[in-house]
Amino acid sequence: MDAPVELSGQLKTVAVSLMKICNDLRWMNSGPNGGIGEIQLAALQPGSSIMPGKVNPVIEESTAMVCAQVIGYDASVSIGGLSGNFELNVMLPMVAHSLLESIRLLANASWNLANRSVSRIVVREDHIAASVSKNPILVTVLNPLIGYDLAAKIAKTAFAENRSLKEVALELAGDQLTEAELDQALDPVKMTKTGFVE
Repeated sequence: MDAPVELSGQLKTVAVSLMKICNDLRWMNSGPNGGIGEIQLAALQPGSSIMPGKVNPVIEESTAMVCAQVIGYDASVSIGGLSGNFELNVMLPMVAHSLLESIRLLANASWNLANRSVSRIVVREDHIAASVSKNPILVTVLNPLIGYDLAAKIAKTAFAENRSLKEVALELAGDQLTEAELDQALDPVKMTKTGFVE
């Protein structure tokens, strides 16, 4: 029974990954104002029964349920694998059923997630850019350019006044850095690229 037990473990690994992806998508869709709100999932139902206008992440939720079922099937396959006596295992029909159901469920859920959700995601680029521009962590790159104390003052002011770091930096350090220099220094893409950056 080692081969079916191993296959079941691989199916469980896929289920765990899919559930993590679905949870990430749900968080990234949360909001639009009080949550992360980085993406917008397709509205596939009229809305929530208690919150009009809310978009329920129904595909992600149904995929998560499938993943939970597959993880449960893996537990039953594991029990089936250890329940044999010498060369006889009376649980083989249950093991086969669990594997076939896991494969069927994961295949359908993956297709559903890809075609009814992921392919329809709208990335809220303006919202992401606005959030990133106000993130105090970006000010770290200004330390060698304007000093720690002024960089800290910029970060604290930007946070307290809900303004972008660049706007506050121009106001407080405009005599030391031009707008072009700030754009180059505060570029989040440049900060997150791997390898040598000139």
